[in-house]
Amino acid sequence: MYLSVALHLAGGVGLFLYGIKLMSESLQFVAGERMRHLIGTLTRTPLRGVFVGILVTTLIQSSSATTIMTVSFVNAALMNLKQAIGIIMGANIGTTVTAQIIAFKIKELALPAVALGVGMSIFGKTKKQRHIGDGIIGFALLFLGMQTMENATAFFANYQEAFLNLGRQPLQCVLIGMLVTMVVQSSTATIGLTMAMASQGLLNLDAAVPIIMGDNIGTTITAVLATIGANRHAKQAAAAHVFFNVFGVLLFLPFLPFYKELLAFTSPDIPRQLANAHTGFNIINTMVFLPFASVYAQVIQKIIPAHDTGKTVPLYLDKNLIEVSPTAAVTAVKDELLHMGDIVLKMSALVRSGYNENNVERLAGEFAELESSVNEIARGIADYASEIWQKVVSSEVSTVLSCYVNAAGDLERVGDHFENLIVLSSKKNFSEKAVAEVCDMYDNVEKALVYSLDSIRREDVKKAGVVIDELETQIDAQEKQFRRNHIERLNAGECNPEKGIIFIDVLINLERIGDHCHNIAYFTRDIVALSRRGKPFAG
Repeated sequence: MYLSVALHLAGGVGLFLYGIKLMSESLQFVAGERMRHLIGTLTRTPLRGVFVGILVTTLIQSSSATTIMTVSFVNAALMNLKQAIGIIMGANIGTTVTAQIIAFKIKELALPAVALGVGMSIFGKTKKQRHIGDGIIGFALLFLGMQTMENATAFFANYQEAFLNLGRQPLQCVLIGMLVTMVVQSSTATIGLTMAMASQGLLNLDAAVPIIMGDNIGTTITAVLATIGANRHAKQAAAAHVFFNVFGVLLFLPFLPFYKELLAFTSPDIPRQLANAHTGFNIINTMVFLPFASVYAQVIQKIIPAHDTGKTVPLYLDKNLIEVSPTAAVTAVKDELLHMGDIVLKMSALVRSGYNENNVERLAGEFAELESSVNEIARGIADYASEIWQKVVSSEVSTVLSCYVNAAGDLERVGDHFENLIVLSSKKNFSEKAVAEVCDMYDNVEKALVYSLDSIRREDVKKAGVVIDELETQIDAQEKQFRRNHIERLNAGECNPEKGIIFIDVLINLERIGDHCHNIAYFTRDIVALSRRGKPFAG
């Protein structure tokens, strides 16, 4: 008997957890990259951050995903702590929407919803339709899981007095909620189980509300785990999440009797009261802390001081993103690719300086550091992408990821050619005509590099077209023409044959850089063509 109840309860929790997972992943596919860009661009103030946090968490139904993306932004120095605090507050509010949904008495619609979702998932004509179907299935599983948990917990009616006695020890209830959430890694699952037990009369508000408050503390474990291996700025964001929820619970506990009386007026239905308790707690907690966001950020920074060690490479490849949103992880690969491109452009500037000013020895140390960073990023992108491919990603996302990885390989080769060029610059002693020709060709090569990177950054097919149809042709033509000019100068005795070999090597390396820029521009065309066929990267 006990085993049967335990299995039914575990099955109900499993259905509920899988429903949350399926719904969250489906919504992230539909909204994924847009949500990540929303977090990164619309959070200049804590108040805006709160609204963005609410919106993103409501849409993707995962405060953990929102929090981990926020921590990754802080880790990459794309967001400061004060902005992150606003998003974390908003995510706490956004995650309460699920509890409000499951408080509705619509369990009889669960099986029809499964039928609809399965139909869309199997027969949907587009990836988007099939993922929406998966989301509907996940939504239905929430209610089937709730119903299973309620049926299982009905067995404990004989032990009702023991459960009700928990209400006399609110701190113990907070601890129970915190530990259960840490174990199942889902605040919504803990709330669902609490609501199921309350609907069977096993828990009253005195016990259930503190459990829900403890749930808010337990959910912060996700942010803490996300900072393993991250910098101290990311650890500050995680600490802000933990302290925010802990302090909120400590402030609320003395007013628990009053809060319980207030909840009784919101609805006669105890599951709805608990959903309201969850929402109200997080809204009030945010309203109390938000005016002091700047001061709060300063306190956290004093508790966990950040020692600025400069930007590390790779900069954007946060492995936590792979777990919560492979689509966001692919976007991180794009960001890292562009970061790599910025470093290669710095290498280009040093090479040009070496040819113009004959100061190669002075530049050697800085160039070697940049070249090492490029190689490290290229390896990081390859390793990171291999982990993404181990997840279940759509063919469109996989194709885009392949484009970014191959573009990184081309950029690494560009860095190698720049390394050859800076070595050759120390041996050059060209004639004025030869120097002018190198500079002319270098102008086109550098323009091709800038345009190809901009085409990836903005998915700009016009700039990609300039590289493919114009600059590549000009660079090839220059390489052939300058070779002929060089032979004519050799025949006329105007240049040293030994230096002439170096000149040819310079032309070859510049022409090869043009080829790699041409490849990168083609990757942009592939990505944009994929989108235009009605299969956009982010769904």
